Amino acid sequence: MTATTASVRPFAKVLVANRGEIACRVIRTLRRLGISSVAVYSDADAGARHVHEADEAVRIGPAAAAQSYLSIPAIVDAARATGAEAVHPGYGFLSENAELARALADAGIVFVGPGAEALAVMGDKIRAKNHVAGYGVPVIPGVAEPGLTDAELIERAAEVGFPILIKPSAGGGGKGMTAVESAADLPAALATARRVATAAFGDGTLLLERLVRAPRHIEVQVLADTHGTTIHLGERECSLQRRHQKVIEEAPSPLFATDQGARTRDRIGAAACEAARSVGYVGAGTVEFLVSDEAPDEFFFMEMNTRLQVEHPVTEMVTGIDLVEQQLRVAAGEPLALRQEEIRLDGHAIEARIYAEVPARGFLPATGTVALLQEPAGEHVRVDSSLEPGLAIGSDYDPMLAKCIAWGRTRGEALGTLDAALGRYTVLGVETNIEYLRLLLADEDVRAGRLETTLIERRLPGLSFRGPGEAEYAAAALLAAGAVPAAGSGAAPAAALGPWAPDGWRLGAPGARRVSLSAADGGVVTVTLRGPVGGADPCAATVRIDVGSERGTERTASLRREGPAGVVLALEGAEHRFAWALTEGPAGERTVHLGDTGWSAALPVLGRAERLERLRAAVHRHEGEAAPEVRTPMPGTVVSVAVDHGQAVEAGQPLVSVEAMKMEHQLVAALAGTVALHVTPGALVKADQVVATVTPHEATPRDAHEGA
Repeated sequence: MTATTASVRPFAKVLVANRGEIACRVIRTLRRLGISSVAVYSDADAGARHVHEADEAVRIGPAAAAQSYLSIPAIVDAARATGAEAVHPGYGFLSENAELARALADAGIVFVGPGAEALAVMGDKIRAKNHVAGYGVPVIPGVAEPGLTDAELIERAAEVGFPILIKPSAGGGGKGMTAVESAADLPAALATARRVATAAFGDGTLLLERLVRAPRHIEVQVLADTHGTTIHLGERECSLQRRHQKVIEEAPSPLFATDQGARTRDRIGAAACEAARSVGYVGAGTVEFLVSDEAPDEFFFMEMNTRLQVEHPVTEMVTGIDLVEQQLRVAAGEPLALRQEEIRLDGHAIEARIYAEVPARGFLPATGTVALLQEPAGEHVRVDSSLEPGLAIGSDYDPMLAKCIAWGRTRGEALGTLDAALGRYTVLGVETNIEYLRLLLADEDVRAGRLETTLIERRLPGLSFRGPGEAEYAAAALLAAGAVPAAGSGAAPAAALGPWAPDGWRLGAPGARRVSLSAADGGVVTVTLRGPVGGADPCAATVRIDVGSERGTERTASLRREGPAGVVLALEGAEHRFAWALTEGPAGERTVHLGDTGWSAALPVLGRAERLERLRAAVHRHEGEAAPEVRTPMPGTVVSVAVDHGQAVEAGQPLVSVEAMKMEHQLVAALAGTVALHVTPGALVKADQVVATVTPHEATPRDAHEGA
């Protein structure tokens, strides 16, 4: 649904200085325009999708972003070595870095973005806010001065009034943004925000703003060329956010659906263009505003993103304009072939961001390897994705994996199309937020267009996430026992393996087989199978599902294959359909992955020793004999330790902060006691690793520093 505005290609070769789904998306337009593409990659991304989709690829460094994707010399050297005429930065990383623009200019290479001055002004929130205010663009009251210390910000906060919002001056994506309700909470919040801003953007400068209650986040897409033309392509509604990170975006905003709203659209569009003109902006950019839901005709400038936005596909779907193509043509010096009066918003488009995360566990980042992938397709559905089977998802970068976008003649039609598309998604091997996205789309306020930036946080406590039940455990046990060999795996049916086949056969009657699976709470689910499992399709058996020490009842079950990666389980006559995959780890550990209608689960198969250890630990916890251990739920880096070894702590007290996928997570004490630390700042930790142990005051903690 995008239009080509000219037939001449603006460049012969372009380097894409990014990774993941945005690199793949830029490469797609380059290919359509007949432009040769160059990918760059770190060691962690050597097998990534964008690497093999490009015409050529260049290694730029190790996994650490600071030594690869954030290295200006590495990007410039790669462009020179490959003969790239231009560099497209995507979003994130160096996309808003004025130094990259200057370095490329010095090397005679075109930066596909605005000039260095616009990047410098708009890339600094303090400077940008003060600058646009001088051009009549309304701004939020606050303290926006460079160089202020925490003590000075605390003193000035009284001028702003509480509640207050802390924002890093550099960067975007909501990182480091913190809402503070009272003066007592401000010192600790400033320290965390400054640390996050320094780590994410290399700049710890902070500003304070009045926190607008129940705000709507409206952004305007602008395009400007080097010939004096600046236009806007309408607005996007980005109010559905979690921790200031957008989750679902749409165009146009339902807030402007009335005649009065249409007039506000014209006004806010004009303000966005004025902000862009004030810095001589060139290329595609986004001007972000806060709009009060109580006073929708009033809006305040927040910031300008001097790059392509994650949510740009919704604008493309309602305007038919390829924004990447426009960026390339403007960068090549071409005048815009578009005029403001020609821009029409056709229908409605909605985008959902798909992340590697576990919503049921506080949206913690997830890692893994894609064992099975089925992405939706069809009329009015677009998927921008970095996913492919076998792709390893690590903790080095942002957890966004893909975006699913749907178009409809009306907003309701677009919502229905997007929900149906998400229901056809299957990603096995790494947990995602797809189930959560569908729950959010079903919310009555979301469906009615009653949106504001706190809606998600208010709804979270009431959400109920699906976990594996009897059908899932029964199917996983049968699959682990070899009831249905994977299509094309070459596995022989049990009957073909001779009289010693591991199918439970014995003289007189089949013997029982027991499969132990990991429960969602860390416990054990034991499935006992009776019957000649394996060698038949469908395979019939009797199953008994025991949860921990609670004994279940026997049920009849059968499993049959449906397609290359699907099975149908009949449990007591009720049918359940699953996509499935069986993976094996380096130490021989096996995991059964199941998924349906956008939901998925990973069910590890437990060995005898691990099963007994878990059962014993459960008994000890019940009796209160074991000291609680604080484990990191995801792999990452320890960025701070808030307590001393041997210190007395209270329940809920922060102990250790771990950073993973560009997010910081605090691990807290589960009870009051004395803490023993197992890690120090800078340590790399694995998922489920013990970082601290808290024992009751009457017990003495072991010296955990030995061997740490």
